[in-house]
Amino acid sequence: MNHFGAIGSHRFRDTHRSLETVQVDPETVAPRDFEMAARGRKPRQVKLLVWDLDETLWSGTLLEGDNVQPRPGVVEILKSLDRRGILQSIASKNDPAMAHAKLEELGLLDYFLYPQIGWSVKSSSIQRIAKAINIGLDSVAFIDDQAFERDQVRHVLPQVMTLDAADASELLERPELMPRFITDESAIRREMYRFDIERQQAQETFEGPDEAFLASLEMKLTITPARQEDLQRAEELTERTNQLNSTGVTYNFDELDRFRQRDDHLLLVASLDDKYGTYGKIGLALVETSPERWTLRLLLMSCRVMARGVGTILMSHLLLRAREARARFRAEFRETERNQMMKVAYRFAGFKTVEERDGMLILENDLEFIQPYPDFVELELS
Repeated sequence: MNHFGAIGSHRFRDTHRSLETVQVDPETVAPRDFEMAARGRKPRQVKLLVWDLDETLWSGTLLEGDNVQPRPGVVEILKSLDRRGILQSIASKNDPAMAHAKLEELGLLDYFLYPQIGWSVKSSSIQRIAKAINIGLDSVAFIDDQAFERDQVRHVLPQVMTLDAADASELLERPELMPRFITDESAIRREMYRFDIERQQAQETFEGPDEAFLASLEMKLTITPARQEDLQRAEELTERTNQLNSTGVTYNFDELDRFRQRDDHLLLVASLDDKYGTYGKIGLALVETSPERWTLRLLLMSCRVMARGVGTILMSHLLLRAREARARFRAEFRETERNQMMKVAYRFAGFKTVEERDGMLILENDLEFIQPYPDFVELELS
């Protein structure tokens, strides 16, 4: 089984290059020229904030017997970041049982995913958290009152943003922690990751082949043309998705809305649910269409569904539609530091390189063999 997805201005994420941001008018420039001319890079967006505990999250030192309480404003900061869809965790040198009990007593434990409380160095704790969530270290920030701890993390993990606990009151104003939109998925992101923890626990105890486990999830994948109300989440997907992203090019709300309304473009959104709950909108495809040829300009799938096989379904759906339209099918692929899995997915699906221009590979599929839809997912199309 292929595990793909089971594997203003446009912005292009690629730390191999330093690119100048060019301002252009999308109404007067052809879409492809606009895309190529207007690449730039935005400031980093933090997806995960990792907290220290003593004198950072709360005042006092737990092991010294202090009656620790949340520092002023911290509870509202936790709640506000949670509503914004910023995930949060803990890296603390502390007694695990005591710290968990205190967090639960304060009503704060549920805000933190995969908390690492013990005696490990902070950099190792952060790495474990990022791996468990499947998130890049360049999307992580760490806040601690001790300069030594911040320096240790900065030395071992230079990708991680380090913050002084003395500046905690300014967290909600930091641009790295202010997503442009708060979508439906943002508001329930922590809950969706909790569902993932339940799925992982179920998989660890499941006896049988992978496809049998996937069938037990009772998954339902919905693929629909994007509506205007989908576009905030669609923009967020282009900003947040790195590993399963075919080009690294991002699109804002207005750009996506123009593509959505064009007769020569197809913009599709994929959503996934299973018996544990919803994954939300997890996939996006942008196809330029003509009677002779379809070109897949962007394909992305949330890393959270990397092992669910649904990326293959979205790809097969596009290939089948192109074959029904009697059109040739091409796809654009630009390599970034983190999307090697997408290159493998294209090769597995039968794409071959036919051209390269300006660092963009042009791939083509002869449409002779298309992966069939798997039995373990219910597919709904509209």
